[in-house]
Amino acid sequence: MPNVTIAEAKTMFLRSLKLPHTANTLQTYRKALETFSIMLETQQIDLSNFPVTGLTENSVVHFVDYMKHLSPATESLYLQVIKSFFKFLDAENLITVNLSRVRMLIRQRIRRAKHQALQYPEKDIKHLIEVMSNLQTISVADGNQLDNLELRYVRDRALILTLADTGLRVDEICKLRYGDIDWETSRAILKGRGNKQAVVRFSTRAINAIKDYLSLRKSLDLETGQSLLSLPLFARHDKGAGKKIKPITPTTTRNIIAERVQQILGEEAAGTITPHTFLHYFVTTILRATGNLKLAQVLARHANIQITQRYAHINDDELDRGYYEIFEKK
Repeated sequence: MPNVTIAEAKTMFLRSLKLPHTANTLQTYRKALETFSIMLETQQIDLSNFPVTGLTENSVVHFVDYMKHLSPATESLYLQVIKSFFKFLDAENLITVNLSRVRMLIRQRIRRAKHQALQYPEKDIKHLIEVMSNLQTISVADGNQLDNLELRYVRDRALILTLADTGLRVDEICKLRYGDIDWETSRAILKGRGNKQAVVRFSTRAINAIKDYLSLRKSLDLETGQSLLSLPLFARHDKGAGKKIKPITPTTTRNIIAERVQQILGEEAAGTITPHTFLHYFVTTILRATGNLKLAQVLARHANIQITQRYAHINDDELDRGYYEIFEKK
């Protein structure tokens, strides 16, 4: 068996990862190995001189004990990296290790992340949507131009109502183009993985809010010289974009929601509502109105109905009333 140090073995392992892994994954592997190295150094082990054959299954046990200051999720991730490291060492005949015991030791000692019940801010999200829905539309006299602040105000209203009433995900709403909307039927056709198509329906209030926004944005759209159909449905209106019509990004969308939540609900509500919260609102609204889980699944475009159930925030009182309406009120 070659005389390889732990430091050399780490380098060999990381080199073996470069081709099939992304930069972010490689960074995670490096952090995990660095934490493992620090743990070994606390045991007075010189990685540059200590042979890798000195690593045993008990090294994993020591590593678990060392990581108690980290979150359960980070601990789990780092242990998966170390398990892969030991598999590599075994496959390269650098050490002889019982991989089954390594897996068993990890299963026995790993902390499980606590799955906290999702807090659905029902009252707050309803209030946010109501305020945005009731805002007055800005009208601009001929010859006047909206400034970016006013244009953002109208865009954000349209964006929030669209998220609330369509079930669109943040990446989908960022990719929407003017030409994706069938304005006569208030629908859009989305292309998903494997070129699968899905129909997204828009409510009257969402469509009207979008039309108000696009109407006020029209002069900027025309200045681009591009076909209106090719332009993004929701655009950035910040200093970085200038007068160009650039699509909003997921980060832009999250910032928009965070800003409006803070303005309308106050600083204490910061972080309680994200773009994804609107999908919970969408599913819950459908189920409360119809009681039809299958309908909610199709409209939300969930592949699995169990996913839809997790998004449904229906309390016991509502279930009791629904049961009474079906089985008792005859």
